[in-house]
Amino acid sequence: MRAMLKFIALAGVATATVAAADPLYTIEKAVVLPSTDSDWDYIKLEPHGTRLFIARRKDGLTVYDVKTHKVVGQVANSIGANGPLLLPEFNRGYVAMTDGSLLSFELKSLKVIARIPLAKDGGLNGVVYDAATRRIHAVVGSRPAESGWFTLDAVTGKLLSSKVFPFKKMDDPSPDGKGHLFAPARYDKILMQLDSQTLAEQQRWNIDCEQVVAVEYHHKTDRILIGCRGDKPVFIAFDPKAGKEVARLPIGKGIDGMGVDEARGRIITTNGGDSSMTVIQQDGPDSYRLLGNVQTRPQARVMQVDEKDGRVFTVTADATFPAPDAKGASVPEFHANSFVVLTYKPASPR
Repeated sequence: MRAMLKFIALAGVATATVAAADPLYTIEKAVVLPSTDSDWDYIKLEPHGTRLFIARRKDGLTVYDVKTHKVVGQVANSIGANGPLLLPEFNRGYVAMTDGSLLSFELKSLKVIARIPLAKDGGLNGVVYDAATRRIHAVVGSRPAESGWFTLDAVTGKLLSSKVFPFKKMDDPSPDGKGHLFAPARYDKILMQLDSQTLAEQQRWNIDCEQVVAVEYHHKTDRILIGCRGDKPVFIAFDPKAGKEVARLPIGKGIDGMGVDEARGRIITTNGGDSSMTVIQQDGPDSYRLLGNVQTRPQARVMQVDEKDGRVFTVTADATFPAPDAKGASVPEFHANSFVVLTYKPASPR
């Protein structure tokens, strides 16, 4: 009987090992684009389309077709591009720029409409759209003690209001489409619920992690999906009605991108710190399983998921890290003509 139990146990281990070795995602394409030594930030896939808008700070906003795997356009006057937003219903695109301005353009033609100065000291980080109010919100990046926030009309690009929050760094908020914005204060370990019309604070929660970086409201489950950086990076699922964490799983280091594959019930994070893509299965509003981590490439930290087929897109470039300075910091120097668009396809069917 003991021998039989031992055999069954070993068989279970073998089965688990085989399951754990499933590839999850495999690389479909790696396309190198002409580039300077530019850094980059957000990438954005056009809703229901094939154009991927890539914000490269020295090379501007590049448009890449994910079907043909070729560059199909470039937005003029976009040097310093940081965070794109695409609104097909208005034929509008917006880009948060590193000099503090907001660039607007026609989405179909890529023709520039205007470049609106917002943050006088620069550093506009990203811009998001709130369908409940038909407004867009642009947030300034790191500051010593406060973060600027600008609200504009999504159709016209007209500035409606501005506000200052007392936090060193606020990352992009996530709207629920029902009159709320969920806004993270990265280093203060805070998540706020704001009124999307007035930006008045309605709720505030302390999040138990080192840096609250990525926040995504999930409409299907009414949960807030949170990605945290730090020495112990984690994914957290948060119930805003109950005001509590309902799940927590470890993820790779250096998260910057997070997306949902609704067809497969998966949540994916891209982690530039350890060159990985963490894949989480969502079995229900409060039930999540870690499926595994897929190796990517160094600095591949932003991402988009194609809602049509579940492919994941991320970008990176070769780099040299100089010897650390007196403070122990080493800022990467990216190599010219090494910028690459990586396409990963899911190994499992829907």
